[in-house]
This record gives sequence, C-alpha cells and structure tokens, in this order.
Amino acid sequence: MVSLPAPGHAAATHAVTNQPPPLAPYDASDDPVLLEGLRREGADWAEEGLRRLGLRAGSAEAQEWADQANRHEPVLRTHDRYGNRVDEVDFHPSWHHLMRTAVAEGLAGTPWAEDRTGAHVARTAGGLVWGHTDAGHGCPTSMTYAAIPALRREPELAKVYEPLLTGREYEPELRVPTEKRGLLAGMGMTEKQGGSDVRTNTTTATPTAEPGVYTLRGHKWFTSAPICDVFLVLAQAPGGLSCFLVPRVLPDGSRNTFRIQRLKDKLGNRSNASSEPEFDGTVAWLVGPEGQGVKTIIEMVNCTRLDCVMMSATLMRRTLVEAGHHARHRSAFGARLIDQPLMRNVLADLALESEAATTLTLRLAGAADRAVRGDTGEQAFRRIATAVGKYWVTKRGPAFTAEALECLGGNGYVEDSGMPRHYREAPLLSIWEGSGNVNALDVLRALRREPDTAQALFGELALAQGADARLDTAVTRLKDLLVTASEAGARRLVEYMALTLQASLLVRHAPPAVADAFCASRLGGDWGHAFGTLPDAADLDAILGRALPGGD
Repeated sequence: MVSLPAPGHAAATHAVTNQPPPLAPYDASDDPVLLEGLRREGADWAEEGLRRLGLRAGSAEAQEWADQANRHEPVLRTHDRYGNRVDEVDFHPSWHHLMRTAVAEGLAGTPWAEDRTGAHVARTAGGLVWGHTDAGHGCPTSMTYAAIPALRREPELAKVYEPLLTGREYEPELRVPTEKRGLLAGMGMTEKQGGSDVRTNTTTATPTAEPGVYTLRGHKWFTSAPICDVFLVLAQAPGGLSCFLVPRVLPDGSRNTFRIQRLKDKLGNRSNASSEPEFDGTVAWLVGPEGQGVKTIIEMVNCTRLDCVMMSATLMRRTLVEAGHHARHRSAFGARLIDQPLMRNVLADLALESEAATTLTLRLAGAADRAVRGDTGEQAFRRIATAVGKYWVTKRGPAFTAEALECLGGNGYVEDSGMPRHYREAPLLSIWEGSGNVNALDVLRALRREPDTAQALFGELALAQGADARLDTAVTRLKDLLVTASEAGARRLVEYMALTLQASLLVRHAPPAVADAFCASRLGGDWGHAFGTLPDAADLDAILGRALPGGD
C-alpha cells in the first residue's frame, strides 16, 4: 500500500531553491545618479526628505498598496440606490494611501507655493522615488501640479483655488471646493473625433449673464481623473477655442453636470480612473481670453510632459533594480546570473539607458525651476528639451521594461512579479500629452518659429565641447541635420537631438566609464540593435557598481 503524505506535509518536490528573496524592503532613493542630480540642480536641501521617502516607497507596505490598487480597480457608480445621478468612482483603500502620501510629500501642486530654489527639482526627484510604487496615482498629482500656471492666466480664479491646489492635504470626498483643505485638478482636452487635434473639438461654451461664466455642452473622450475637484477643459466659445475651469461641485453645494459615461478599459494604468464625461448645461469659468484655449492650456501640457519623462525614467530605474536583484540571487549553468558576462552586458546597457534618462529628467526639472524664476535662456531650453525628452525617453521605456522583464525569465512574465504591470504602463507615457509624432513635430515647430530654442540647445551642448570627440562629431552632424529638417524626418532628427543631449550631460556629470560607453554605443555606432550589445571595451564592472544598490 502506498503511503501518502499527511495533509500540510512539505513534499520534497516542492522545496524552493535558487529563487531570489523579495526585493522589498529596499531604498528606492539608493541611486547616485538621482542624488547627484538633486544636488547639481539646486535642491540639495531636499535630500534628507527624499531618502526618507525612498525607504517608504520601497517598504513592503507601500509595495503592497501598489499591488492592491492595481488588482482592485476603480469602479464607476453612475446612480445611487434611489436612482439619483451621482457619477462617483470607488477606489480600493490602497489607492487613497498612495494618494495621501504623494500629496503630503508635496508631489502635487506644492512647489508653486514654495519660494525657494529647487522646489520643482525636489518634486521631480520625489516622483522618481515614490513612482517605484504605482504609476496610476501619479496622474492626478501630475495634473494638479500642471494646472497652476494655466490657472494663473485668470488671477481671480487663481486667488481662490491655488492655495488649495498647492496644499498637502488629501480629501477625496466631493464637496464645495472652498470648504476643503486640499484640491485635485484634472484635464479634459481630447474628443473622439480629433484626439490630439484639439482645434476640431465640438464641445460648445455659451456665455451666461454673469461675466466670465459659461455653460458647456459636449462629450470628452479621455479625461483623467474624474475624481478630481476641478478640471481645465477646452470648448468652443463665440471667440474660438477657449479654456475653462469646471468644478465638480458648485459654490452652492449642488453637483455640476459631469456625467461619467464610462471608465476606460486600459492596457495599463489600471489603478487610475480615466473617463468619458458628458457636459450638458455644465457651469464653467473662463480661464484666459476667449480664443486662446490652446495657448492657455499648453502651460499645463508642458508640465505634464515633464512628468511623462520622469515616470518613464522611474519605470526604467524600478525595473533595473528588480532585474539586478534577481540576477544577484539567481544561478544558472554553474554561476550567478550577475557574474555571467552576457547578463552583465545586458544589465550594464540598461544601466546606461537608465542613467541617461534620470540625468536628463533632472536637468529638465532644473530648467523648469529656473524658467519659473524668469531665466529666459532656461525658458527657451525647457521649451525644446522637454519635447525632445518626452519623445525619446518615453519611446525607450517599452523596450527597456521588456528587456528588464526578460532578465527574470518566466518569473518576470507572471503577475506576482510586478513586471507585467510595469511593462503595460510603459507605452502610455509616450501616448499621453501628445504621441511620438505630435512631440517630434512640436520640436520641429519650435525650431522654425522660435530660433532662441535652437540657440539654447546648442549652448547647452557647447558646455561639453572638447571633452569627447564622438560628441563633438555628433554636434556638428546635428547642425547639418537641422538645415535639411523635414516633417517626414522629424523622428530621426529628434532622436539624434536626444542622444546628443544625453551624451553631453553624461560627459559632464557621469563617471568616465559611463560617459565613454554611452558615447561609444549611442553616438559612435559600436552597438547592436538590442540591449546587451555594448562593445567589449566597455567597463561593465564600473557601470554596474554604480547602478545597482549595494554593488553587484
């Protein structure tokens, strides 16, 4: 008679070996690239708080919040039990934990209320760290941050709402905005017939008897996030496409007409609710002059584009840390993965891409910070470099996360690893705030209409002149490419601009091993078509020793 193991017995076939321990807890701020950039861009005063936030982001608790917020997705409630229209969205408690932390840490509108150098850099660095949890809740915090400069086009509205949008209190309940201690802002630009071509919008704005107050009628196609308190919305007024402030709750306490028709069933970003709202007699306040809606709301777009770059860089860093952790603890063919030459090449190549993305992100944040303070040169640099970075860094994200996932093999392909969630998130950042073509053409438009942007870019590149012959050659070639720039070749041009800009930053600020490998591969052509094809001369040990927490 066969003897069966007792219930609960640990069968020998189920012994677990050669599997890495959980990554959490870890320090999400343990990155010299991040900390060096923070200091270099004028926010060294924020380092202690950033390190504290890094420990919290990498804690088992915060990582569990991220997992739960994505497994238990938001649910739309259009009506209450009695049949009254309510248009509310219910979230898992973990979403609120993430949001409360992000707002309290100043990752929403807070920098606009802080009169100290580096406030916007500190916020971006905080996003690079707290983004190790969940990307979805970064949407409402990003839009809240971005709404301030647009809202300032209407000082009387800014006087009322800005103190609440820049606070550190998270109050998710829908109430009269002025009765709350903190607000969130969303954005409603696109419509189904036009997408990025917002000038084709058909939502109408009809003036009322009260100056500056209109009623809206129409349907928006992709509005995030419907749980916000106020929204900046584009609509056709008598004077042309204009920008409006739409509160969910009106000053008298009644609900504004904001019918959420459905939530989007998205590829990724599942913790966040994106919606299709319908306006019908919806009360709105004009922001900026009639007919200047795009000019007004573009201030918001410039800020959210920076956050797209930041979140792509965050995903790169997060998945690189995961891949390095796995390789350090997993063995195959008689050796740890981290000790095998080809895996080292893959990880080092990913590390170069991650460092270039993070360094550029912080440089863009520094430009934004100085631009706000009136530096015209930085304003011009920010104008073109943010669009360049938005195009390139977000384009690199999907390929990067796919390679990092592959470092885990089949373990990375299962949901429990978290890597599929990061992989699904990566393409979104290239789509939001203008897809690749929109950003590439925006760069071309800036070069043609605003000559000071090209001057600012080449002024930045000149700071590294003479430090690397490959970079000098690339800058000369870039000048030639600008002469023959065409719409059909816009992507090729912007890609080369991005690589040249990243190389110049690394030559100036990164260790020689990093800068040399980047210039050799990305500019010198000594590279393949996939990650893990760095030249034999690359100093993999130095690159990995810098990139992976605790050494390799």
